Amino acid sequence: MTDNITSVGGGSRPEAGVSALKGRTGAGAPAETRGKTTIADGVVAKIAGMAAREVPGIYGLGAGMARAFGAMRERVPGGGGGAVTRGVKVEVGERQAAVDLDVVVEYGVSIVDVAGDVRTSVISAVERMTGLEVVEVNIAVDDVHLPDEEEEAAPDEGRVR
Repeated sequence: MTDNITSVGGGSRPEAGVSALKGRTGAGAPAETRGKTTIADGVVAKIAGMAAREVPGIYGLGAGMARAFGAMRERVPGGGGGAVTRGVKVEVGERQAAVDLDVVVEYGVSIVDVAGDVRTSVISAVERMTGLEVVEVNIAVDDVHLPDEEEEAAPDEGRVR
């Protein structure tokens, strides 16, 4: 079956505010071909971010400054909404998506293996949930998390009581 794009209106290009119907229309057409589904970039970014964070060996996402600003935003009431998409950039087309990730890995893990696992997880999640073909997942390893860094980063209780 071929997809027909039927535009409502008089021109060859749909005007603003006029929807384009994709597929056959009418009572005899299957339900899945009636209408058009649009997936926002932010939706794909959230799916990719969650899938990447689930991989063992990933400490977090985002470059150093993005993580620092994100930590400050999370402390402000109502400011931590972008934590899931921090370190994730996506480009979404009609049928394909590309994902760029900035990651921080745990010390001691194989970066090559973790990167492969992240690619597999992100591609699987995005394609399963959106139906988009993921053409590439680019990974930039920005930092390695050392086990003793967390203890140093913990705020002191204060010297005066």
